[in-house]
Amino acid sequence: MDEKWSVEQAPAQHGSIAVVTGANSGVGYETALALAKKGVRVVLACRNLEKAAAAKSRILAACSTANIECRALDVSSLRSVREFATHLRTRYDQLNLLINNAGIMMSPFEMTEDGFENQLATNYLGHFALTGLLLPLLIATPGSRVVTLSSLSYKWAGIDFDDLQAQQGYSRGKAYGQSKRACLVFAYELQRRLAAAGYRVRSVAAHPGLAKTNLDQYFPALIRPLGNLFLQPASQGALPILYAALAEHLKGGEFIGPDGFQQMRGYPTQVDSDDASRDEHIADRLWQVSEELTNVRYLDDKTG
Repeated sequence: MDEKWSVEQAPAQHGSIAVVTGANSGVGYETALALAKKGVRVVLACRNLEKAAAAKSRILAACSTANIECRALDVSSLRSVREFATHLRTRYDQLNLLINNAGIMMSPFEMTEDGFENQLATNYLGHFALTGLLLPLLIATPGSRVVTLSSLSYKWAGIDFDDLQAQQGYSRGKAYGQSKRACLVFAYELQRRLAAAGYRVRSVAAHPGLAKTNLDQYFPALIRPLGNLFLQPASQGALPILYAALAEHLKGGEFIGPDGFQQMRGYPTQVDSDDASRDEHIADRLWQVSEELTNVRYLDDKTG
């Protein structure tokens, strides 16, 4: 692995198209900004279009040549996911990068319009559906990648298949950990399935370590200011995501995170994860459940 990797080490990406979900703030914004500076046409896929427009203005102020498009996407809503994917497949014939970044953390219990627990829907199920619906574009694009964000918090919980939607009892931390473990399991399984089918799309997982973002909005007010003392900036937290997206030697199936103590901060490198995250029986069960819940079956155009 490269030491002290920076975005400057990656080649220019002129002609590439990227979708970054949740790109209006935090590591999503920093990822979109860095990609725009590399010449990528970036689609800011955000729930709030006003915030997306403000993010676009900030990016253009930092990079006047940036090519930015704002599109509405609420990944907690399968209807919104389908509308976004339909638009993108109509507008473009290629997709070089899909960055599955949008997320919420430690939110109060809430069920979505589709009947899903909100953290699982936002962090995982919406991205599972989005990736499947955009896969034809990714397959049609040489060298394309899917980067799915997990978190150190994946260690907080396993996947509770008997109560996936937390209807028998809700823990904010457990629900968040389960959603981020699902993202990691999905990234590994997607790579296995792509490789088995002979497709050259690469699936890579990444996590930002401990980064200062607005994901702490549900933390107690007395705790949030402490983040400034030990959390790394969002721009640093975005580096593993950018490495996963741009490092040329990655083959797919890697998990990228910071190289510092306990993967909490630092520069991007390949990191390990626990055995359960790589368990193919768990992955297959999660995949089947995800297809049933979202009604998205990969490469089945009838779901699009």
